[in-house]
Amino acid sequence: MTETLAAYSLVAIYSAIAVYALAFIAFVLDLGKRTADAQAGEGTAGASRFQRVAFALTILGWIIHVASIVLRGIAAGHVPWSNMFEFACMGTALTIAVFLAVQLWRDVRFLGSFILGLVVLLLGLSAVNFYVPITPLPPALQSAWLVIHVFVATLATGFFAVGGGLSIAQLLQSRREAGGLQKLRFLRSFPASDKLEAIANRVIIVGFALWTFTLIAGAIWAERAWGRYWGWDTKEVWTFIVWVVFAGYIHARATRGWRGNPSAWLAIVGFAAVLFNFTVVNLFFSGWHAYSGLK
Repeated sequence: MTETLAAYSLVAIYSAIAVYALAFIAFVLDLGKRTADAQAGEGTAGASRFQRVAFALTILGWIIHVASIVLRGIAAGHVPWSNMFEFACMGTALTIAVFLAVQLWRDVRFLGSFILGLVVLLLGLSAVNFYVPITPLPPALQSAWLVIHVFVATLATGFFAVGGGLSIAQLLQSRREAGGLQKLRFLRSFPASDKLEAIANRVIIVGFALWTFTLIAGAIWAERAWGRYWGWDTKEVWTFIVWVVFAGYIHARATRGWRGNPSAWLAIVGFAAVLFNFTVVNLFFSGWHAYSGLK
């Protein structure tokens, strides 16, 4: 039964990747239409057919994606984010969830090609290279903190991903407003750079609050599992580095008025540090947090 559910889960993951890839293509086609409309001097009011199809495919892919996680969890008998493959599955699912949820507040469907491209890349690489069979939890992970700490960390990652995408869009739009990148005509349909920055700031603040909880919860869990709150483990250090970068981002914008492109670059550096923490630290560094599941 366990192997069957795990197999169904993996099929669902590959199915979600395929649907996400179609959504990515549709979002790219939407950018192409925006470019064509700008060349023709036409407006871009409302969502294009490509964008509507892309958004519907994103929702469908996410439903399949969540189903794969549920099946994996049932098969394992515990929450399915105890190794690198499972964390990637959960992290990308929550990134899509944040992207969809933000639509209730602001229309950020123009980020679709970035978000879907990132998710297809990370989820595809994880399914191909990081997949591991279901195994019993190590003693240190047999804790309620696995549910709380790791879930909040993955949710924060989703907010940082959306914030990073908005910051990239902000840099491009700022460059266009300064007289450059005129060939990227689709940027004319994006919000102004200051509006992109304001949205990114609010999204990143939510991610930072979640990451702060992650850091504190991790220390509490470490004391219960290993008898110390902090041990300068590589994972702990990089988690703190991510926190420092985003704390610097928020502090600089709040107290020094350091806004515009500098703040966007800080947000992008912070998200790059998150990706480094997940990939390079998990794959090439050993320590107490070596739970990639790979040998």
